[in-house]
Amino acid sequence: MKYYLTTPLYYVNAAPHIGHTYTTLAADSIKRFRRMQGFEVALTTGTDEHGQKIERAAQAAGKSPEEFTTLVSNEFRAQWDTLGIQYDHYIRTTDPRHDETVRWLFERCKANGYVYKGSYTGQYCVFDELYVNDAKPGDNCPDCGRPTETVTEENYFFRLSAFADKLLKHYEDNPDFILPESRRNEVISFVRGGLQDLSISRTTLKWGVPLEGKHVAYVWFDALIGYISAVAGTHLWPADLHLIGKEIVRFHAVFWPAFLMAGEVPLPQRIFAHGWLLFENDKMSKSRGNIVRAEPIRQVMGLEALRYFLFREVVFGQDGSFSFDALVNRYNAELANGLGNLASRTLTMIRQYRDGVIPEASGAAHSLEPSALKAIDIATRAFDGFEFSKGLEAVWSMLSDVDKFIVEQAPWKLAKDPAAAQQLDDALYASAETLRIAVALLHPILPESTANIWTQLGMTLPLESLEIAKLAWGQLPAGQKIGMIAPVFPRIEARSAIERMRALEDEESARQAKLLGKPVASPSAVSPPSPKIDIDDFAKIDLRVGQVLSAERVKGADKLLHLKVDIGEPEPRTIVAGIATVYDPETILGRKVVIVANLHPRKLRGIESNGMIVAASLEGGKPILAGFLEDVPVGARLK
Repeated sequence: MKYYLTTPLYYVNAAPHIGHTYTTLAADSIKRFRRMQGFEVALTTGTDEHGQKIERAAQAAGKSPEEFTTLVSNEFRAQWDTLGIQYDHYIRTTDPRHDETVRWLFERCKANGYVYKGSYTGQYCVFDELYVNDAKPGDNCPDCGRPTETVTEENYFFRLSAFADKLLKHYEDNPDFILPESRRNEVISFVRGGLQDLSISRTTLKWGVPLEGKHVAYVWFDALIGYISAVAGTHLWPADLHLIGKEIVRFHAVFWPAFLMAGEVPLPQRIFAHGWLLFENDKMSKSRGNIVRAEPIRQVMGLEALRYFLFREVVFGQDGSFSFDALVNRYNAELANGLGNLASRTLTMIRQYRDGVIPEASGAAHSLEPSALKAIDIATRAFDGFEFSKGLEAVWSMLSDVDKFIVEQAPWKLAKDPAAAQQLDDALYASAETLRIAVALLHPILPESTANIWTQLGMTLPLESLEIAKLAWGQLPAGQKIGMIAPVFPRIEARSAIERMRALEDEESARQAKLLGKPVASPSAVSPPSPKIDIDDFAKIDLRVGQVLSAERVKGADKLLHLKVDIGEPEPRTIVAGIATVYDPETILGRKVVIVANLHPRKLRGIESNGMIVAASLEGGKPILAGFLEDVPVGARLK
């Protein structure tokens, strides 16, 4: 049985960070688990290298697009090799075989009547490589807040509007096509709202897959096809799983299946869109300057500490928070004091009391067996459904049971009583057997440390060849000699480890910035003053005191809040503010804020915003709302 899964093709506008690592480690763990289920598993990863943003980034770095993309793509590949990712196919969208596949699907869609030539005049966000259909010149992108550009060009359009009913039927007939359910509901709502035809080519761009004449494939049409071009000529397509972040679910769950339907190509079986990894509850981003990278963590704590933390701390599919403090605390509490301590004390007692040989159990039903069987059942079903946290919780519940059992049995006391020899044998065997089962279940998440403990148990069968469905109680061979005992998870002193990781993070950030030809910024740097203006210029800005009457999140925009603000006028102002990543709606109700009252209205996500809320931040920092210590009347003008 084949099982083909993919990570996203990572965009080369940035070097790899922990967000990329999170997705790729998840794919690696899924691959290892599926292999233990007996599947022939293939994993594809790679890089998305076309588009105007990349063309400009290369120019800014003083390199050709070919040089720039090769440099960054090699950085991703080196990162995955260092982290031990077991990928089978690495595709670059600059690969000639990818060009062939893109043109092949384009021609199929065109021949079937789903591609036509037209023209487009409107706003385009270079940063998101996104056409902003309802924006006007001067408007910012509703997703990232950056200025849009007006473009006029001839395009090939894809008849996405013809696929709404077909997509909805596919979602209904295949309820597990999009997971988790919250993403599925989001996609269904988007499709039910109506689909517009989609531009799939550019004529004002050269850096991309050439189609016909001056046309170059639009980056999203191009990149999605990489999942096929990576395995062209093999039996692997269709994919069994596309693993992605939630911010690109629309492209994968709406555009991609429509392209495949139009080309009469089989659809992937499943798309799983996980949540964001937040840094101390803030979304990681280059603009905030709070990106974390995997390499400093690997150097200080080892990769397995990061693997365990990510899949134990975060419910896969939901947003989760990362912090160095939480990483060290969970490592010490659950790896060092939990799994590592159990392995050390169990094997040491077998060495001390039974000369390093696994004793023969009495054969009677053991009190730990139900706990172990329960862990096997829950963990295997949880991992099968990508519920990593739930599966790990089940294993640690079993480890807790064996810890209590060892305290109750007190083998160190039994060893002093010749009449308790069989009881001691039973206690040692049960502890070692529970350890063996835990190691087998944890192998997809912790491949290196579990292989280490497996060897210390004296097991000769390679751990990765174990069939998870055959895992049962009582399979530890009696009479087997254990291996050399060595600590697996030594305790880590939190303060020094965190200081070292932060220092290495600064070094890695500077190295990546230099690699990409970007200035190396100090984390505490403050932006220099803007050019000076006259008092008359300042007088043109009408700043008013406003009070927030209502606040709610804007659907489909993670950064935006829809506010009603009283500034002393007959009716409250509607203002759309990009502060949702910092302020929850309920926290700013009744708050007095500063409003720029004389801005021209503009539409964001279909909502007309009449004014701008004032906030302060350091360069790349989070916005902090301006406010007042004294009581100031609503509508008062700031001078």
